[in-house]
Amino acid sequence: MGRIDYYHDPNAPAANALVVGGCAVVPDGDGRILLQRRADNGEWALPGGGMDIGETLAGCVIREVREETGFDIIIERIVGVYSDPGHVFAYDNGEIRQQFSICLAGRIVGGAPAVSDESTAVAFFTTDEIERLDVHESHRVRIRDYLAAAPAVLR
Repeated sequence: MGRIDYYHDPNAPAANALVVGGCAVVPDGDGRILLQRRADNGEWALPGGGMDIGETLAGCVIREVREETGFDIIIERIVGVYSDPGHVFAYDNGEIRQQFSICLAGRIVGGAPAVSDESTAVAFFTTDEIERLDVHESHRVRIRDYLAAAPAVLR
């Protein structure tokens, strides 16, 4: 399913859905950050996705990281809560979702890099390398908040 991100775009369609989601900032031993290239829009992104009924947010993020990157993680802290009504995602099926995502920081405890039907590549990048990648601004905000190592933010 294709997806278009609208970020503070006055021509964005009105949201018709709100889904709880989560993502993770996961560094390797050298401090490089794990990203996956999304299959739906080709952008590099933090791994994450929507929460399923019956699971915790931490369980959701652990599952999504495993599904999209092949790595097993544990959660270490909350990076922030992101609920910007100016950021919506329009899907091919007509759903237009307002962003609501809780970003967590994780640590790798197992697994190996692997792509899925949701990702076409998985790699670790330095912050300088990330600046040159096609990464949505909303993920750049999360990475900056993670690097600030401040208490969790609410945006």
